[in-house]
Amino acid sequence: MPKAFTPLPYVDILENSRLSYRMSSEFPSAESDTFPIPDIVPIFPLPAVVFFPETYLPLRIFELRYREMVHKASAQGHCIGMALLKDGWEDEYEEAPPIYPIGCVGRIISSHTLADGRLNIVLQGLHRCTYEEQDVPTPYRQARIILHSQYGASSLDVETRINLEDVTQEYLTWKKAHELCQVIASGKLTDSILVHNLSAGLDLSPVEKQFLLESGHLTQQARRLIDLIRFKLADLRTAQG
Repeated sequence: MPKAFTPLPYVDILENSRLSYRMSSEFPSAESDTFPIPDIVPIFPLPAVVFFPETYLPLRIFELRYREMVHKASAQGHCIGMALLKDGWEDEYEEAPPIYPIGCVGRIISSHTLADGRLNIVLQGLHRCTYEEQDVPTPYRQARIILHSQYGASSLDVETRINLEDVTQEYLTWKKAHELCQVIASGKLTDSILVHNLSAGLDLSPVEKQFLLESGHLTQQARRLIDLIRFKLADLRTAQG
């Protein structure tokens, strides 16, 4: 996997196809727009994973409470909300450590139970949302979700698209991720797929990715992403001397 992309905890499966999940130009957007999302969904909080719409996330589920969560979600709505844990989560992990209130809800599109009871699942990112946690008896957390409307245009202006492609290809060239450069240069990715998948896949910190997820609209997210990549390029040039 190209070094420009960060390995994710609990995402050890489907290693060779992860980029095809994240950079697919055939994402079924119309289907995701009409998929019925429950008002209340189980929450899967992780310390280093930020989930975005129009991306795919393969996960291996170890803990018993989250195995139960997947089984219940598969039977009722097929949706799980991914949330980023805030710093200091280690001391409260067995209970309910604080999460960022803005996350992304996804649907389970693949689920496979291993011989030892662990689960391999794949989530398809549907919508940004705000979580309102509920007082529930289940061992896993649940929240009422408020889906975010897409403010502003759902596509980028020409200048922003060109700037994003240029700075990304320069960065990926530094990282010797030439295959990804070719995917971007092909022009086959829609603006939203390009922005969301770069936001999810590039080796940015979880807090930086959360900053991108909380953007008010696609153009703001793209411009924030451009700035973050430029900072990383500056660091690379400084390190090279």
